[in-house]
Amino acid sequence: MSLIAAVPYGPDDDCDALLATFAHEREAAGVKVAGLIQINAGAGCAELDMELEALGTGRRISICQDLGPGSVNACRLDPAGLAEAAAALRQALDRPADLVVVNKFGRMEADGGGLIAEIGAAVAAEMPLVIGVPMRFQPAWDAFAGGMDVKLPCTRAALEGWWSRLAVPAAAE
Repeated sequence: MSLIAAVPYGPDDDCDALLATFAHEREAAGVKVAGLIQINAGAGCAELDMELEALGTGRRISICQDLGPGSVNACRLDPAGLAEAAAALRQALDRPADLVVVNKFGRMEADGGGLIAEIGAAVAAEMPLVIGVPMRFQPAWDAFAGGMDVKLPCTRAALEGWWSRLAVPAAAE
């Protein structure tokens, strides 16, 4: 059983809501969850409405920047916001956690930046990790993960099944 669950998803999947619900339900059940989930109030960066929620604290971090009206089709990902989110995730990984949830392995991570160091730290610490992977970045994820992951469909049943198989042996120790 792999400790790393990658959830590849396409444009018609709501992976953000799936991971948020999964993480919050684990927290409600007493599981120590670290990580970041994405909160979307609209159509993404074009609407300046993307935030990351730091699990465990509920802290919200904006990851969009206003590039002005001429940038309608440009992604407005704010590198400073992403750096702030990375710092929050690093701090969370310094505390004991039963599960790490990371909203996505996106363009920044595919290029070797973003949250890549924190994702690697969670893997190195052998913490169970769930991560969303947009299908367009799956080749970069596969190169990073090196086959150490299990791919799960973007469904609640798949996540629940992975977690229940993982949690049962841990509870027996």
